[in-house]
Amino acid sequence: MLPLLLCNLSWGQMNHPKASPFSKIEQEVGFSKITIAYSRPSAKGRVLFGNKSNGESSLVPFGRIWRVGANESTKITFSTDVFIEGQKLVKGTYALYAFPEENEWQIVFHKNISHWGDGRLKYNAEEDALRIPVIPIQKQDFQETFLISFDDINHNGALMKWNWGSTEVSIPIQFDTKSIFQEQIYAELLNTPTAQTYYEIARYYQEQGLETIKSLGYVDKAISMGGDTYYFHRVRSLILADLKKYEAAIKASSISIVLAEKEGKDEFVRLNQNDIRRWKTLQSTNK
Repeated sequence: MLPLLLCNLSWGQMNHPKASPFSKIEQEVGFSKITIAYSRPSAKGRVLFGNKSNGESSLVPFGRIWRVGANESTKITFSTDVFIEGQKLVKGTYALYAFPEENEWQIVFHKNISHWGDGRLKYNAEEDALRIPVIPIQKQDFQETFLISFDDINHNGALMKWNWGSTEVSIPIQFDTKSIFQEQIYAELLNTPTAQTYYEIARYYQEQGLETIKSLGYVDKAISMGGDTYYFHRVRSLILADLKKYEAAIKASSISIVLAEKEGKDEFVRLNQNDIRRWKTLQSTNK
């Protein structure tokens, strides 16, 4: 008698483990989100990129379209409008393709997401939403399984990296986070702002080096409405330091230390202490 598991399976419908397993990554950047769905092939000792070498064909020949992974075409989704190498791409989902060459690759964000794999003869360059050139680099370390990742992330952008074998490709992605947040600021200030609202505005402005005088007014408003908190006074100290008012910054930071100690926020105690030491040095230097 067949084992119960086999009896419950229809012949010809075996579910084999995939050689290139599916992966999905999501990365927040400011107020935006990037989502990538792709399959991850492994090198397994094979030649990955280039033309025939010693009679052996590469997996991804130069000059030929590549699906940036395996199986279905790789899909990338942007939750808001985005800028790739300074060129605007409207929010939405795109198939991600590449045309590798020895010294330069063409990276394609393609509007038609219905093709299986790279589309081959069905691929139509007129359906490209955006195409940019990038320069691949060769690294000493070896990436066995194809990997897409993000690095150098800040409020306004990130670096998308593709690594396979010894080859790495980097694609800078930028969002207009300032405009998105400015719209939120206008809306919140018209809609009964709270102490937290004023604090969040002040914090963002300070982190971005924007509207320093305004941000000091906003954090003072947060303190007057919401009372003393270690994070209100920490942001206030940073803004005052940006204005080079180091004595006032040290005083605000000292208040933040006392409040942080009461709540057991050791990391904020250390951050403030480090800032105070730095600002005292700047004070003595500027005298």
